Amino acid sequence: MSSLVQTSACNLLLTAGVRPACTSCVRYLEAVPWDEKEEEEILKIVPALGDSATAILARIQPVDPNATKNVLISAIHFATSAERSFPPFVAGELKISAQEQVEYMLLEDNNACYVTVDEEVRSEARTGLGKLLANLEAELSAIPVVSEQRVVRCLTDLEWMCSILTKMDMMSDFVASWAEISDRVLAVVEDDKYSSGLWEVKVKVIELVGKALDAVGYGSVVLPAASRVRFVTTWLPYLRKMKPMLDSMSEGDESFAHKLDGDLCQNIEGAIVSLILALPGGDQADILGEWMQRTEELKFPDLSEAFEIWCYRTKTAKRRLLLGLNGMGNPTLSL
Repeated sequence: MSSLVQTSACNLLLTAGVRPACTSCVRYLEAVPWDEKEEEEILKIVPALGDSATAILARIQPVDPNATKNVLISAIHFATSAERSFPPFVAGELKISAQEQVEYMLLEDNNACYVTVDEEVRSEARTGLGKLLANLEAELSAIPVVSEQRVVRCLTDLEWMCSILTKMDMMSDFVASWAEISDRVLAVVEDDKYSSGLWEVKVKVIELVGKALDAVGYGSVVLPAASRVRFVTTWLPYLRKMKPMLDSMSEGDESFAHKLDGDLCQNIEGAIVSLILALPGGDQADILGEWMQRTEELKFPDLSEAFEIWCYRTKTAKRRLLLGLNGMGNPTLSL
């Protein structure tokens, strides 16, 4: 007999005026699994079954926040582990499932607010980020001994980690760590011997760079001006070289699957423009001047908006300076 049938039996008892519900009915409902449809019906019935039926709902009562935190810490630990460290019987799909459940647990609600500010959870997230970055560096250094897909898996894990860190207001950890390994990542993806390969890796790297640029460019991660200059000058040459190259490959070969998403390119361009405009004027001039010298690479990212605003600001600043010098001699205006 299914639990849904047993639920119907409880309904009959209630309509017949039998209260409280029979003990066997309560025990059965408390012990058997429910599907989604059955659970909804049980939730409607239980309040009318009397105090003896409250045990039925034990499985769906809110969990103690500390228990939630402990499960989340364990899930993050598992989700950021290297797949080669799993027991032979544990498939990669289980790791993906753990990542999906961590995301679900961090959806905005009261429990999520509690766990995302808990220092133990944040510490585990930082440790997990460190493991994922170490895995990436290890796999990159082992190319071509290891497969490209192993490197892609590392980059995909980091992409997932960015979504977690965003929900925990910890993207600054990713940006700082990514900036630290940027030169080593570029040394591999720009190596001449991979000039006609590693396309999926190269696209995934751009996607991760986009997440970092979005965080820095729009101010969710605050860095000193010098760090922002270094970040944009490190990655801008790679981005403007790879976009036309990938476009050319896809135009010449319809089966070429490694393309940059249009929305991704637009977001990257907007973030770079925003980042540049927040730099000191002299740094803006250096970046824009170097960009305009490469006429073949002007299409992406298009920095013309930043250039126009820089020109306007430069003339305005000069006008303010002249007004200060020719007016009352106010030293503040002169500065």
